[in-house]
Amino acid sequence: MDSTPVNWEALDRLILDFAKSENLIDDSASTSIISSPSSSPPSFSSSYQSRFIIRQIRRFLESGDIDSSLHLLRSHAPFILDDHRLLFRLQKQKFMELLRRGTGEARDSAIECTRTALAPCALDAYPEAYEEFKHVLLAFIYDKDDQNSPVANEWSERRRFEIAGLMSSVLRAHLQAYDPVFSMTLRYLISIHKGFCIRQGISSPISDLTERLLLEERDPPAVPQESFYEAPPFDEVDIQALAHAVELTRQGAIDSLRFAKGDLFQAFQNELCRMKVDVSMLDELVREYCVYRGIVDSGLALPSVPGLKTLTEPLKVGQSEPGYCSSRNYSFEVDNTNSKHSDGETSVSNAHMNGSPEDSVDVNSIQGTDVELRYACESTNYSEDCSTSGSHQAGISKVLQRNRNYTTGERSKRKRWRGRQDDEDYKQDVNATSTDLSREQQNIFLQGLEKHPSADIKSRDDKYEIVLGMKELAGRGMAAEVVEEVTALDPNFFLQNHILLFQLKQVEFLKLVSSGDHSSALRVASSHLGPIASRDPSLLKPLKETLLALLWPNEDALGKGLPLHALSTSLQFAIGRKLGVEEPQLMKLMRATLHTHNEWFKLQMCKDRFDSLLRIDSLKDVNTPLISACSMSKSNVDSCTHGSSQVTISSSTRVSEDGSSATQESSRDVCDENAILKVMEFLALPRADAIHLLAQYNGNAETVIQQIFA
Repeated sequence: MDSTPVNWEALDRLILDFAKSENLIDDSASTSIISSPSSSPPSFSSSYQSRFIIRQIRRFLESGDIDSSLHLLRSHAPFILDDHRLLFRLQKQKFMELLRRGTGEARDSAIECTRTALAPCALDAYPEAYEEFKHVLLAFIYDKDDQNSPVANEWSERRRFEIAGLMSSVLRAHLQAYDPVFSMTLRYLISIHKGFCIRQGISSPISDLTERLLLEERDPPAVPQESFYEAPPFDEVDIQALAHAVELTRQGAIDSLRFAKGDLFQAFQNELCRMKVDVSMLDELVREYCVYRGIVDSGLALPSVPGLKTLTEPLKVGQSEPGYCSSRNYSFEVDNTNSKHSDGETSVSNAHMNGSPEDSVDVNSIQGTDVELRYACESTNYSEDCSTSGSHQAGISKVLQRNRNYTTGERSKRKRWRGRQDDEDYKQDVNATSTDLSREQQNIFLQGLEKHPSADIKSRDDKYEIVLGMKELAGRGMAAEVVEEVTALDPNFFLQNHILLFQLKQVEFLKLVSSGDHSSALRVASSHLGPIASRDPSLLKPLKETLLALLWPNEDALGKGLPLHALSTSLQFAIGRKLGVEEPQLMKLMRATLHTHNEWFKLQMCKDRFDSLLRIDSLKDVNTPLISACSMSKSNVDSCTHGSSQVTISSSTRVSEDGSSATQESSRDVCDENAILKVMEFLALPRADAIHLLAQYNGNAETVIQQIFA
């Protein structure tokens, strides 16, 4: 399956918004210091608080604790209980949960529940409610383990999940507590990807991800109130757009629009949020992507552990940058005055390390539970090879030394990954951390040090820092420095990636033109751009376009021809692949799903009405003014854009403004939009099939319908 150009900077913004919305990252402090357990809890947006409340209500309902869920509803969403249809279902479930306990006291409580709550509510909930009430009373005489009883479904614990899903759907819509945009976008793209692969009869290259990430089960739809059934008829265009976007029947789409009071986009969001995703897997995909892109720290530092005492000497000024560890052998001792070590009653006063004073590291003294653990321990001697792989690693050390000034500031901007800790944070327990380490905590901490010796940490961290450092240099337009650094790292790199070298020299040329140094710019063109283009004729056209910059005013040359983000991403992937740093799985997923999104709407011969809402249009917004070399020849595409695809787009595959390709215009010309909708509605067909049928009968919808039913 082909790939599609992706605007990775737009994805970065979506991912960052997602991580912030879900409180997965902590950017309150520099990542060079691990936050102490007593630091202030993160602030919570109203949307996050609403989503948290919904999750809590859902958990209570799924566990059968109806009273706790009712308490939360009264406190945070009392208007929900004004809907007697929902209240009746909650009271009915409460009745069943009381009987499920099986005690005499619980049975008496169930009888009281029917008298005071369930029966009165059944009288005015909805027409069938009283019959349901009488039916559920059979649970008094049929055992919960009797699978053949007429109330076996009422006894089923699946009812808990059904009512929990229903309440989640209703609360989301009423509280406007929708999931972050990226989460909805991913569900939508994966849903389309699965449908496209099934329809076309092709296997998905990312099926292992999509099957585990997007679950088949959905929450029940929110049922509109009876007063909404008298709503004016909706536009058939909206009905069909919603039905096919989220795989609903026509009646299901109408009900969804009724519940949203005719708001198509709100109905669409309601339906997307009904789709279930594996949250833990999604978080891990996001974390992996954030580390790769330099949004968050790699997390290779030592953990924040209450009870860890000060190391002997403070870090000396200018000694090291945070995040690097030399191959010195350090020994750590844990302060544990109030708990037992694994080998018995042990108490030590501090921690120390074996090594020279120049290599010592400071961890601030603990006051109560305050810990600030610095993980800077790189030697001042950058020529010292701290890794284990010989000359190649020595080259890496030199690159790190020269690259240090560029990467330090960028690294300090990175966020710290917190993970999904919303329960503890929102309950305000984060400051209630014990000052003592349990035996299990000590063992985990010390085992972690043994498993990740400093040399291994340095080796892994160095690779990330090199890749991100090169990306940062390229993103700032420092092309000459990039070429120097990469050549020092691997003299043969640009022999295998000549298009990247051409693009970097384009950047250098344009910067010189912008500064008014035309003679130096021409030397770059004659020394590098010309020889590279002579070996690859496909680069002659971009070379000519680059030389046109000489005609522009100096201040305009730089801005007109430099999609630096695209170039930096291509460079990041190529260098990462050279060093064994694999691209994140999320990049593969986005590339494949955006491609099938394109192909799907070519089949539909229309534009996606929801692409702006979900930022899909920005993810596809890839502009390559001058640096468009990668679109020249198929043989060169894989060498420079396998990682980013940002700078690859072919005019032959461009889609027209309405989403259809040029070859499909003839079919569409004979089809009136009303005719398409009529065939879709009467025959319950996908849009593409309706168009193809109409094309066979000159666009006459009545003829198509007559032929089908003849």
